[in-house]
Amino acid sequence: MTIGIFMTAAQSEKTMEQIISLCKRRGFIFPSSQVYGGLQGAYDFGPMGVELKRNLQQTWWRDMVYARQDMYGLDSSILTHQKTMHYSGHKDTFCDLMVDCRACKSRMRADHLDPDNPVCENCGLDDLTEPRPFNLMFKTNLGPVEDDASTAYLRPETAQAIFLNFKYVLDTQSPKLPFGIAQTGKAFRNEITPRHFIFRVREFEQMEIEFFVKPESSDYWHSYWVKERLNWWHAQGLSGDNLKLDVQPESDLAHYAKATTDILYRFPHGFEELEGVANRTDYDLASHSKNQDTLSPHAKVKENKDSTSKLAVQDPESKSWYIPYVIEPSAGLDRGMLAILSEAYTEETLDNGSDRIVLKLPAHLSPIKAAVIPLAKNKPELVAIAQTIQRQLQANLQGIVRLENSGNIGKNYRRHDEIGTPVCITVDFDTIEETTSDPKLVNTVTLRDRDSLSQERIPIEALTEHLRKKYFFYHYEGNRTDQ
Repeated sequence: MTIGIFMTAAQSEKTMEQIISLCKRRGFIFPSSQVYGGLQGAYDFGPMGVELKRNLQQTWWRDMVYARQDMYGLDSSILTHQKTMHYSGHKDTFCDLMVDCRACKSRMRADHLDPDNPVCENCGLDDLTEPRPFNLMFKTNLGPVEDDASTAYLRPETAQAIFLNFKYVLDTQSPKLPFGIAQTGKAFRNEITPRHFIFRVREFEQMEIEFFVKPESSDYWHSYWVKERLNWWHAQGLSGDNLKLDVQPESDLAHYAKATTDILYRFPHGFEELEGVANRTDYDLASHSKNQDTLSPHAKVKENKDSTSKLAVQDPESKSWYIPYVIEPSAGLDRGMLAILSEAYTEETLDNGSDRIVLKLPAHLSPIKAAVIPLAKNKPELVAIAQTIQRQLQANLQGIVRLENSGNIGKNYRRHDEIGTPVCITVDFDTIEETTSDPKLVNTVTLRDRDSLSQERIPIEALTEHLRKKYFFYHYEGNRTDQ
């Protein structure tokens, strides 16, 4: 019998604790600076975590960039010019409302409190200050002198650098609208109250696309990218029951947005945003562009007296200049990883009455692709064959193939169940000719499937191709369009 991860609301807190425990126990995620008591809102990704994270990021890049003809990549600086944050609006608007508890001195976000009965999340008293804005950006200084002129920021999102580099991509790659610029990388937000493990942290990674379109087609492309991104998360193993769309009402839209649809996932603490898809209009390019009075119809952008670039395109027929609209699918890589871990985490009671924890990860995301296990570590002939198989698979499969030579087959199976290894390959006594009980089993190995626990014998010479077809064939078709 399989015990589902989302059984009741009361179990949600325990479930998050179980995921955190597994992540620490099996080398996925560690608390940062734990030897000094930890650093709130910061986590380090261990050997298994970094592989899962990179697999997810590389899958996104392959599907969103390599598989398309209308996408270009970018890797921009984390340090951000102060004028970028001024004209983007972040300096004035990138804030959360914060309250202090006069009793215990805790600080918390006002929107996390019950509006009808606001009490301290720490001590439960209602002796709170009035909400006041707190800017979430990390400020730093460039060079040896700390003054206003040397102020810079750690980027709170990867998007702004895409807008600043719009003209460079346009001039060097000569793309035709519609086209996109994709970027993954670190972003930093000085969260008042980091919470829910890696869901809300101060240092995180984003997977963002800015897709530039003609203004009159922006509604179509916004709908297109909502479907595209929802389909992609399904392809990463997230079930339809745990995903839903949330269309933001006009009153809740960001100052730059015409429309925003959030893709929500049922995390252990409830449905929350996994990815947002926004129609940002021409706000961003107009904000960073010179001559914006003639290029943009938006009166809400600041007059820009500092920009040296006209961030616009020319209509090939009318020869007039206009600023494209932009559709932004923006996903959190860390949140995506937490969603995939939450989806995959399963507790099962087997037919023999024993319990096991298994991560039912999609094979293309699994940190370790296969484990090769000699049945007995004191049999050199078995170990030698296992080593040869491991080297062969390592050279042909995209990812880590681990050789396990502890001699305890049961513990090896359980460990690889918990880290999500899709298949274990056992080299046993039937593999070698000298001790086989059946001549047909010579030069074959046993494959044990992680999810079904079924076993099959496969010839060693056919092993690589069999694994590719059965476990590691991944193809994302996507929400294609001819427009």
